[in-house]
Amino acid sequence: MSPADTGASTVVDAAPLAPATDTRLTPGGPGYRRMSFALFLAGVATFALLYSTQALLPLISGEFGVAASSASWTVAGATGGLAVFVLPMSALSERFGRRTVMTGSLAVAVTVGLLVPFAPSLTTLVVLRAVQGAALAGLPASATAYLAEEVRPRALVTAIGLFVAGNSVGGMSGRVITGWVAQEWGWRVAVGVIGVIAVGCAVAFRLLLPAPRHFKAGSLRPRVLARTVRDHLADPLLRRLYAIGALFMTVFGGVYTVIGYRLTEAPFSLPQGIIGSIFLVYLVGTVSASTAGRLVGRLGRRGALYLAGGTTAAGLLLTLVGSLVPVLLGLVLITAGFFAGHAVASSAVSKTATHGRAQAAALYQSAYYIGSSAGSTVGAVAFHATGWSGTVGVGLLAVLGVVTITVFGSRAARVAARPPVTA
Repeated sequence: MSPADTGASTVVDAAPLAPATDTRLTPGGPGYRRMSFALFLAGVATFALLYSTQALLPLISGEFGVAASSASWTVAGATGGLAVFVLPMSALSERFGRRTVMTGSLAVAVTVGLLVPFAPSLTTLVVLRAVQGAALAGLPASATAYLAEEVRPRALVTAIGLFVAGNSVGGMSGRVITGWVAQEWGWRVAVGVIGVIAVGCAVAFRLLLPAPRHFKAGSLRPRVLARTVRDHLADPLLRRLYAIGALFMTVFGGVYTVIGYRLTEAPFSLPQGIIGSIFLVYLVGTVSASTAGRLVGRLGRRGALYLAGGTTAAGLLLTLVGSLVPVLLGLVLITAGFFAGHAVASSAVSKTATHGRAQAAALYQSAYYIGSSAGSTVGAVAFHATGWSGTVGVGLLAVLGVVTITVFGSRAARVAARPPVTA
């Protein structure tokens, strides 16, 4: 199967040749578990902080007297800040090292997280969340670049899948914890608790992550950075992967920003603690992300992306039913499809880029979080205008985009594989 068939690249072909004595980490080898657990904790902290207000939006709307479309900016501001700063932060990681940048980013993010509960107004809250998102920008691209350099190619999809699984655990635990804490003590105490948990994750991350052994410092010169970015954007395969990541996250951001509002309304009328517990479905994402490597091995990347898109679409349609059980099943399918698609696409980016991997990953993360901001905002606006069906419509359009891009990649691969016609 051709790499372009899937909108991704093969593991072996895109990876640089390993030296005769390969000192990179491998499952079961020394340092691999420490590295995996450290980055897992970094993923937990990143998503717990990034989406700490998402399950609390109805309470934030109530305190500040604003609609869902306004309160959703506490999520969109954070993801937007990350999207804007992920490329500059990746450049810093090329010069000063992945571990250094990730450590500094977490330190700033958790500090801001301890200030968020004291925001006196919605505007201040959004600004603090944007700063927090900008700080967290040093994590995603640097983490995938670190893995691409320190882990053997055949284990890379699995390693990145574990990092993405940490994202899902962070997103789930953050929402569940904030839901129950907010029900008793309010949203401010809830986000404060998440800040304290993130501090613990940040400290453990720094103590556990092995020092990089294969990092080579790059240049901070703007011309070098611009040329690297141009190279990546000129690659049609990478462009497709960036678009796929953005579209998957548009679905996910829209659904999970608005679902709390839907479940507080009739016919559900659920309390905040129960709404927070619904995010336990993130465990499904943990499983689907961590098994993405096996899924690609069986179906190929094209098949994995089709399956992820179809699963997500089926979940969206199920949530239209006006009873709780189908809605929960729909959320399970949406979560499984999203995390599988994200793990496949993000690992493919790391494989495809032969140079400037941090910038390649940063462009993916930028597109990914632009999709999150767009999904949060557009999904909330659609919900305000037409109800839940409007949010579902936005998600289905995004899934259609994923399928269309993957089909286009398959056709482009077949054309490229044809032998030239000679006279």
